[in-house]
Amino acid sequence: MATPQDHRGRCKLTLLWVLLGTLWEMGTGQIRYSVPEETDKGYFVGNISKDLGLEPRQLSKHGVRIVSRGRAQLFALNARSGSLVTAGRVDREELCAQSARCVLNINILDEDRGQLFGIEIEITDINDNKPQFQAENLEVKINEIAAPGARYPLPEAVDPDVGVNSLQSYQLSSNLHFSLDVQNGDDGAVRPELVLERALDREQEAVHHLILTALDGGEPRRSSTAHIRVTVLDTNDNAPVFAQPTYRVKVPENVPQGTQLLAVRASDPDEGANGKVVYKFWKINAQHSPFFVLNETTGEISIAKSLDYEECSFYEMEIQAEDGGGLLGRTKVLISVEDVNDNRPEVTITSLLSPVLESSPPGTVIAFLNVHDRDSGKNGQVVCHVGDQLPFKLEKSVDNYYRLVTWKDLDREEVSSYKITVVVSDLGTPPLATETHISLMVADTNDNPPAFPRASYSAYIPENNPRGASIFSVTAQDPDSQENAQITYSVMEDTISGVPLSTYVSINSDTGILYALQPFDYEHLRELQLWVTASDSGDPPLSSNASLTIFVLDQNDNAPEILYPTLPTDGSTGVELAPRSAEPGYLVTKVVAVDRDSGQNAWLSYRLLKASEPGLFSVGLHTGEVRTARALLDRDALKQSLVVAVQDHGQPPLSATVTLTVAVADSIPAVLADLGSLKPSVEADEADLTLYLVVAVATVSCVFLAFVIVLLALRLRRWHHSRLLHSAGDGLSGMPASHLVGIDGVQAFLQTYSHEVSLTTDSRKSHLIFPQPNYADTLISQESCGKNASLLTSVDFQECKDEAACAQVSSVLPLAVPLCLR
Repeated sequence: MATPQDHRGRCKLTLLWVLLGTLWEMGTGQIRYSVPEETDKGYFVGNISKDLGLEPRQLSKHGVRIVSRGRAQLFALNARSGSLVTAGRVDREELCAQSARCVLNINILDEDRGQLFGIEIEITDINDNKPQFQAENLEVKINEIAAPGARYPLPEAVDPDVGVNSLQSYQLSSNLHFSLDVQNGDDGAVRPELVLERALDREQEAVHHLILTALDGGEPRRSSTAHIRVTVLDTNDNAPVFAQPTYRVKVPENVPQGTQLLAVRASDPDEGANGKVVYKFWKINAQHSPFFVLNETTGEISIAKSLDYEECSFYEMEIQAEDGGGLLGRTKVLISVEDVNDNRPEVTITSLLSPVLESSPPGTVIAFLNVHDRDSGKNGQVVCHVGDQLPFKLEKSVDNYYRLVTWKDLDREEVSSYKITVVVSDLGTPPLATETHISLMVADTNDNPPAFPRASYSAYIPENNPRGASIFSVTAQDPDSQENAQITYSVMEDTISGVPLSTYVSINSDTGILYALQPFDYEHLRELQLWVTASDSGDPPLSSNASLTIFVLDQNDNAPEILYPTLPTDGSTGVELAPRSAEPGYLVTKVVAVDRDSGQNAWLSYRLLKASEPGLFSVGLHTGEVRTARALLDRDALKQSLVVAVQDHGQPPLSATVTLTVAVADSIPAVLADLGSLKPSVEADEADLTLYLVVAVATVSCVFLAFVIVLLALRLRRWHHSRLLHSAGDGLSGMPASHLVGIDGVQAFLQTYSHEVSLTTDSRKSHLIFPQPNYADTLISQESCGKNASLLTSVDFQECKDEAACAQVSSVLPLAVPLCLR
């Protein structure tokens, strides 16, 4: 058990080594420590946090750790104190054998700052081993004729310690015949020799027993003993002599087992047993002896176990030749092992940053790699590289460490993961290579806005749609991932005719489906224009827009509306005149109707639904013109009743009817006469006749008054003309062109209708209307007729407010009402 003085001495020695290590670090710029061997676990080696400029608590925060190959089990980091301590028992002899200086190099990685620090730790020797003989019992044979002064080498003791702690001297027990002489070799070895002081006499004493003691110089001194048995032999005056004092041989490390390396030869001129030589190992390291086999008879040395240059590159041994008479000869054998490129480079990933953000700048450290090749020379020199097509490169760090860094920007949308192959090859012949595969994931950043496939869209919806009807679906794509690719849809706020857009449509924020919030009316709203926004959920969010135009499709929801003939507001029935001399095809009147729908829903067709005299009149299918189908006969009734139906082409079709009364007569007196000659069959006919008489009287008065007015109208013709067109334009300007039906376009408006007279009667008054032949048709409201009675012969289209209004007038109103008489 060690005394307190021993402990104090050991502590002083430790402090001295620490001080020397600190001074050495200050002088060279590298961190150096020293620690004595055989210390307990947790022994303080050095304050690593102070030397790295970190607080103790920051070691784990910065990811500081030991990454050295094969040395991590000897030392550890104390995160609480920030010091480097031993992780277990440290045996200097096991690590460095008998090297004069035992230095271990470890590396400490600061993962946060991406730096490696080299640490040099010297293991100081303590006297923990005593000199040890290979055998405790030794036998020396000496011929009795040996002369005083003869020397006999003795086995050497081995002490794995170094310096003063190693083997220093030998002592021999006292004996009258022998003494001990110690020789110091050139290699520093201490070799004991037994010296014969007095001649031996086998007959007096055949065996001598000696005690050989080996001592080191440590404190306290350690020693061991070996028992030497000296046998006195009979006379043998020639010792074996080797052909060479030293044998040297070189052998590659991959030589197979059983290969003969060399054969030593010793000769002895004696005869018989004294000349027979036996070979054996005299001095060989215990760790080296299993690798070689010596044939005792032939002296051949063979390989017993595969050699490894990386384990040991040089072997030294001594071979002894002994004859039958006990005489010895010795030679030295030196075996040099040549390196063969039999080890592939080894790659260890000490640190890996995965995943890495795609926004990481070039130069970002991805991983630390340790590359090691156990071979030496060119066989141990390595070259590292990664694929040229990858955005990564290798940079040399300290020792055999490399950093894998980015050298250009990453884009997760192009490549989301990488299979990085690091190829490490040595410079041997042939070269050996190792591939290491690193899987690296690229983390997403929100660098892509959602994108619509198209910049604009068109959607169609029939009018009168139900509330909540699905109109259209838009979809945007975002190449990002997770929340950066979660898209939310919205519609930009806007107003349509002062009404918020949100009252018309809404959009599902998750699916992008657009819904109608109310029914649309084609006659009031033809289209909606809006902007759809797609936003992701990144930070910050990104968005993009697309325009959407919603077209409202017309449905047949409006029945045709008859504009002419119009029913009088006072309840009377209009009468159309047809002369008895009218030829077949004579234009009696024209039914004019419009449909507020558009397209096919507004295409109108006319047909004669009912007539009091079948076959007498016909109605134009597309024009609505009522014409005579045959010549009028005397037998035809004065009063003809026609029912005309107007129907559109929608699905289902809608229709309207109008009842026309046609009076057949050649002149106004004839009308009155015919009306008077009519014999009423019922009381209603008498009332009609009375009405006709009243109308005739009023008509005569109107004719007289008309002549007076015509004279004034000639002067005021232009003024009346402008005012009349202005009034007609105001009445039709609010009606869209698509709501008015005119199959023949402008030409229909320009057709000339020749009417002889139009007669209307009721119970209270009568009206005669005389249109003039060969005048352009003009539509005059009853209000205009009441205010003026001018004769209009032409229409100036330049007075129309716009082109659409002109088209409406031209397609719908091919009528001529040039004169109103009361």
